[in-house]
Amino acid sequence: MTARTRTPLPPWLAHALSARWEPVPWGAVVRGACAAGPLLAAALLAGWPSAGVTAALGAMFAGINDRPGGRRAAVHRLGTPAVCGAAGLAFGTVAGDAFAAVALTLVLAAAALVAGAVSAVGPVASAAGTQFLVMCAVGAGAPLPAPAWQRAVCFLLGAGWLIALRQVAARPAGLRAVTRERRAAAVERAAVAQAYRAVAALLEAAGTPQATARRTALTAALDQAQDALAGPWWRSHASTAAERRLHARFAAVLPLAEAATALAWAGETVPRRAVESLRRLAAAVGEAGRPGPLPAPERATAALRRLDEALLQAALTFDRGDDAVRPHALRRGPGAAVRTALGPGGREYGLRVALSFGAGAAVAQALHHTHWYWLPATAVFLVKPDLGPLVSRVLCRAAGTVLGAALFAGAAALLPRPAGEVALVVAAGSLIPLATRHFAAQTAVVTVLVLALMVAGGEPQAAVARIGETLLACGIVLLVGHLPVPGRAGGRVGAQLADAAGAAEAHLAHVLGEPDAPRTGDRLAQGRTLRREAYRTLAKARAAAALAAAELPLPAHTRGTAGAGRTAALLEELVDTVTACAVQLDDTGHLTARHTRRLTQLLEELAAAPRPRPRTAPLRTP
Repeated sequence: MTARTRTPLPPWLAHALSARWEPVPWGAVVRGACAAGPLLAAALLAGWPSAGVTAALGAMFAGINDRPGGRRAAVHRLGTPAVCGAAGLAFGTVAGDAFAAVALTLVLAAAALVAGAVSAVGPVASAAGTQFLVMCAVGAGAPLPAPAWQRAVCFLLGAGWLIALRQVAARPAGLRAVTRERRAAAVERAAVAQAYRAVAALLEAAGTPQATARRTALTAALDQAQDALAGPWWRSHASTAAERRLHARFAAVLPLAEAATALAWAGETVPRRAVESLRRLAAAVGEAGRPGPLPAPERATAALRRLDEALLQAALTFDRGDDAVRPHALRRGPGAAVRTALGPGGREYGLRVALSFGAGAAVAQALHHTHWYWLPATAVFLVKPDLGPLVSRVLCRAAGTVLGAALFAGAAALLPRPAGEVALVVAAGSLIPLATRHFAAQTAVVTVLVLALMVAGGEPQAAVARIGETLLACGIVLLVGHLPVPGRAGGRVGAQLADAAGAAEAHLAHVLGEPDAPRTGDRLAQGRTLRREAYRTLAKARAAAALAAAELPLPAHTRGTAGAGRTAALLEELVDTVTACAVQLDDTGHLTARHTRRLTQLLEELAAAPRPRPRTAPLRTP
């Protein structure tokens, strides 16, 4: 008998059936229960149902963006989309009053073109663009008896209420915090401690097949720690001694990561005591303490000597409580954001959003439906590529809407009004942090919450209509998402790969462009800044390539994206190799034959790759 072979599922279907399994974020669950529901109840008691519905919507959207992370970073992650949502609500209200159906559709499509292009800049920009467009549709179509500015203020108050809850939330479990200052930095400390543990894991895997996956995990941990420490733009620098000390400890992990990457590239086995040193440093960061004496590693090779030096500097940073070191800021300036929005990726995404949003608004108004705003608002969520492959998003949205509408219809028939609607809003708000693990679950919970808000605001129950409008939106987005768009094919993936290639090229030029440059602190810091930027852009490019590979094999997705995953992998290997070269040059002043041979091979392979082709100068070896 032969063993039965299992046929793997298509990537889009596998994505639809999978979910992220993470610890329950109890803090976010409590905040969700205390946000939209109490606001709605207070407004109903005061006789202001319209204001309560708008404020609850603001709290709901802020709850969707309420993810684990530092409190300072949370202000930016939740506040920026909330401000854009309020602006969209005001804009949609004014446009809905000023224009007839055809003109309004054109205005909404134009706004979607701009918002979609801006959404390509990054995760926060994507959330901001989505909230702007959704609330723009709500403002234009929802029968809320209030002027534009009042709607915007109520929306901001709702979002601000959840942000305020986020700032006063209890400390995470398992982290000791005995002062207010240390409690405020608990999440940031946890993120930096995880970066040290990721370095230890990479060192442990050096010379094994797991090294590549561990290096990828290290990049993710460093990105998360960097984002946790960044904070909003108006408070981008550490302001207290504890915060400056934590910034210094994050700066100390960067040379350790560099040495670990070089050791993994070389396949060298690392002494166990070096791994133990990293774990002691991680524990010291988590407890805001000191690691004590650290066992020194061997110094047999350049990478091991770099590791020893980095451990010594880290020990000095921890022991003297250094709060004067400030790592280089790794923020993209406004010029880079504008270039991304106007580049091929921004243009392609903006055009698809405009077509989906405009078509949804046109179809909904042509049907003369009272609540036509639901259809274009649904299309905005469906067109977002960061929620998975297109067909997976459509299946999850349809299933989630049917489930949510059924749950609401059953609950509404049993619960008294308006207390029943308030109870549903409280329950749904508390479930949002859990439901974000799967798009279908999130859709079901949000559907229950929105339907409850509509009934609480005095509108008739419309569960069946929501299902029909969602299915229409699914059809529109499926059509628009698979249409070939003018311009360069695969613009979004190509733009991410081009950014990654440029960052890798800048890193290579810094290391090999001036081989005789003195090894000063500023030069080393600049190299680590370039290396961090290269790995960050590579992570984005790898994610974009993986998403393109998971889509249906149709020309709209495959044309211009062939070989993107291979190109991203080659660029990662190039940055790893350049990192190893930097360590070797700093130690000995020259490269080995192995370094030169691998660099030459990678550059030749990248030059032959379909896209992008890095404009790298001919290899110069010192």
